[in-house]
Amino acid sequence: MLRERGPSNRDATDPEALAIAALGFLAEDGERLNRFLALTGIEPAGIRAAAQEDGFLVSVLDYLLADEPLLLAFTANARLRPEAVAAARARLGRRG
Repeated sequence: MLRERGPSNRDATDPEALAIAALGFLAEDGERLNRFLALTGIEPAGIRAAAQEDGFLVSVLDYLLADEPLLLAFTANARLRPEAVAAARARLGRRG
């Protein structure tokens, strides 16, 4: 049986997993990814290193939250409510 796209139920409650799913969503489309990289100043070759830095996942969620059409596209794709992204962002921000 094929797994549906998007984060699992567990992922929807795990802020890191949700942020990683959001990054994956950005990476699925060259235009989305290029815009994210341009606005964050990250070079394509440096994205793996940047992903290991504290605060990177928070910045991914901040990026989504700042662009409502993108946020709605991600949450529709992941079958989540937009509020789940804001909640994950709040939980990740408390960890730092």
